[in-house]
Amino acid sequence: MKNLLAFIERYYHWLMLLLLEVASGFLLFQYNSYQGSVWFSTANAVAGKIYEMESSVLSYFSLKRVNEELTLRNFYLERQVTQLRRLYGDLTQDTTVLERQELVFLNRFQLVPAKVVSNSVDKVDNLLTLDKGRADGIERDMGVACGNGIVGVVYLVSEHYSVVIPVLNKTSSRISCRIRGRGYFGYLQWYGGDPTVAYVEDVPRHARFKRGDWVETSGYSAIFPSGILVGKVEKIFNSADGLSYRLKVRLSTDFACLRDVFVINDKSVGEQLQLLEQAKDSITMAPKQ
Repeated sequence: MKNLLAFIERYYHWLMLLLLEVASGFLLFQYNSYQGSVWFSTANAVAGKIYEMESSVLSYFSLKRVNEELTLRNFYLERQVTQLRRLYGDLTQDTTVLERQELVFLNRFQLVPAKVVSNSVDKVDNLLTLDKGRADGIERDMGVACGNGIVGVVYLVSEHYSVVIPVLNKTSSRISCRIRGRGYFGYLQWYGGDPTVAYVEDVPRHARFKRGDWVETSGYSAIFPSGILVGKVEKIFNSADGLSYRLKVRLSTDFACLRDVFVINDKSVGEQLQLLEQAKDSITMAPKQ
């Protein structure tokens, strides 16, 4: 209290000046219409700028959530287009029962959004690191995709991070895919160099397709469901042995600026893998003829 009184006693003339300035300003703007209108318009302009800055800051910090939502939305829209195309095929031509059953695809899996925290495209065997791990439900051999298409396969998992083998991995990445709308399939392989181009190998010689056709996942593995975009056919070659085609594919995923992805948790994968293991065991134990 003594310090407060000492402060007032020492600076009372400045405090009095401040009080008189406030009082005179109040009287000036309260009882003079011109000055009052100038103060009102200036205060509104300043307040508008402050609100604009606040809105910009809030929008910036909400970009992460918006990007995640857009990534998931793009994937769902791509899947819906694929399913509608198949439904149209059912109505216009004699397609298989298996294709019609794929219309229930979207209820079979869940997507775990993740961020790419490290990435490379200039190596022979590139790897990605995601900011989600075992604590988020990520497990080894889960597929990874983004709003534009396929990314890779989860290889290692810790509690809060996971390492992904992307398409741009020459040694370890081989992904089953097919030509959209035509059914012919092969496997996707990257040979280094250009990170925007990969090749589909072992496409049958009797296959009918053309440049500009889209390539998508085949669904023949327990990692990726069918219909996830891979890229567009750019060139067609004969294989080295002349028994199949080799397709140069322009990848739909831009790995150089990859940021938002999602991990595909297919609920039926565990059952498929268990059935495959049982089949292998039964074949191994079966008596030789």
